[in-house]
Amino acid sequence: MIIGIIPNITKSEVNEIIERIVSEIINNGLDYVLSDSILNTSADLLKKFDNSKIVTLEKLSSISDMVVSIGGDGTMLNTAYSVRGSGTPILGVNFGKLGFLAEFDIESFSEFMNDVKTSNYIVEERVALIGTSAGISESLYAINDLVIDKGSWSKMIELTVFVDDEYVTTFSADGIIIATPTGSTGYSLSTGGPIVNPQADVITLSPIAPHTLTMRPLVISDKQKITIKVNSQYDTIQVSSDGQRVNFIKPPATICIVKSDKPVKLVHSKKNNYFETLRKKLFWGLDIRQPNNS
Repeated sequence: MIIGIIPNITKSEVNEIIERIVSEIINNGLDYVLSDSILNTSADLLKKFDNSKIVTLEKLSSISDMVVSIGGDGTMLNTAYSVRGSGTPILGVNFGKLGFLAEFDIESFSEFMNDVKTSNYIVEERVALIGTSAGISESLYAINDLVIDKGSWSKMIELTVFVDDEYVTTFSADGIIIATPTGSTGYSLSTGGPIVNPQADVITLSPIAPHTLTMRPLVISDKQKITIKVNSQYDTIQVSSDGQRVNFIKPPATICIVKSDKPVKLVHSKKNNYFETLRKKLFWGLDIRQPNNS
């Protein structure tokens, strides 16, 4: 088995983590390759690896049986975008702030290596989104969410929503979040959207600060097509993918969104489960007044 390693080289402790992960992989009789992003790290670190083990992202995603993303949830999203065409499963090692997607730390990763050798783990498929618009040259891709918002304009924008070409509603707001179940615990949650189990085949539409009390999040089937027509008095509106890739388009604009035919594959330990992660990471359902709550 070949394990590809994609680190977030902006993290201060990343060099030490890379060394430990590579050591664990070798000690368990497995092979590895490193993303060529580490060429921008220290010369001392580079001396510790064979140059043949440092490859481009394209080659890494094509030859790896599994990819280890080192950083946090943002790094996981970026990694998933980088390997989106290969279908290679991704494992996240977290040393960021939250680590909801990146469920392993360095200690649990070390323990997990034995499960990797014996194929004693779960590969879970997650919904991804594809968005298109006449104002954008290439398709939008999102694992968490696509967000349409007013950008730097101080006033609200007008949004008209269609599902499978059927009119749903028109409203004024700061924007709208189209989220996958994976993204339901991100930006969508902060606007009052529901927590959605990743196994649910749905997409959530959550308005951002709508100018009407009756507008509420809407949950639809992931088999349905979403069309959003946007108008603004300003010269551009903003469309962002996973909060990482931003496009500016001129209104009036139409954005069409569907489920990608290539799901994101995430590696999970059989020892963990989604609801345990909700309780530990988001304190979901816990009464913080009770000191023994776990």
